[in-house]
Amino acid sequence: MSFEPEELSREEVQTKVEETIEDNDVALFMKGTALMPQCGYSRKAVGLIQQYRDDVETVNVLTATEAYREALSEYSGRETIPQTFVDGEFVGGSDILEQLDENGDLRATLNA
Repeated sequence: MSFEPEELSREEVQTKVEETIEDNDVALFMKGTALMPQCGYSRKAVGLIQQYRDDVETVNVLTATEAYREALSEYSGRETIPQTFVDGEFVGGSDILEQLDENGDLRATLNA
C-alpha cells in the first residue's frame, strides 16, 4: 500500500492556489509540510514566518509540483518554491523573507 499523495489535476491546483491566497492572511506554498519540510528553503521559510505568526496556511506543492509552479507563476511571475503571500500579495521566497527579517521588517510584512 502506497502513501504517496495522488497527483492533483491542473484545475484542482489552480483552484487550491486561488482559494488559499484569497482565504488566508498568510499562505506559504512549500515542499513538504510545516512539520516536515522537504527542502532547506521551505524549512527556512516556514521557520522565519513561525517566529511571528502561527496561523500560516501551508500547501505542500509536492502533490503536483509542475502544476503548482505554473499556477503560482500567474500570481507571482515566478516558478520558484517556496512562495509566500500575505493578504493576497506575493512577498517572496525564503531569500526575501530572510532579508526582511534581517532588516527588521518581517513582522510588519506579516502583519504580526
